Amino acid sequence: MEMKDVTIRSIEESDYEVLYQLKYGDEQPEWKKWDAPYFPLKPKTFKEFCHEMDEKRKEKVPMEKGIEVDGELIGTVSYYWEHKPSNWLEVGIVIYNPQYWNGGYGTKALLQWFDELFTDMPLVRVGLTTWSGNVRMMKCAEKLGMKLEGRLRKCRKYNGKYYDSIRMGILREEWEPTNSISW
Repeated sequence: MEMKDVTIRSIEESDYEVLYQLKYGDEQPEWKKWDAPYFPLKPKTFKEFCHEMDEKRKEKVPMEKGIEVDGELIGTVSYYWEHKPSNWLEVGIVIYNPQYWNGGYGTKALLQWFDELFTDMPLVRVGLTTWSGNVRMMKCAEKLGMKLEGRLRKCRKYNGKYYDSIRMGILREEWEPTNSISW
């Protein structure tokens, strides 16, 4: 597949239906097998989903943005506060459509997301937590200059097998030289 242009953008109310279908449209979506599959996806009504999205959009830097490829919304990047008083946040990414997996789309989206977060917020570091079963996510984080900061062994159980929880991070001083990467 030819690499197409990837952008992150604000999520508008007009995107809610598309995102709701991407996230909750299938009872057992393929993307959930990679995004913390040991935590069940709790169904929400469309009204609950809309309220949650409205709340995420209230922050100075919205807590979630859409990933768009050639006009198609394919996923989201997000952050949540691990400890807001110390400016410690964790990022996340989900590309819902498997057609866009393994093509560098997530790396390009996170590159833009990190740049925006470090530019618009007084962050010292950005963290990312995944699990050892998601090798693609770990490789993506490494490409962006993230370092392995912690490995909690055998604490995630999925399909009868134990996996490690992986914590990765990048400091502002490590990011600044990296953000000149051109893709």
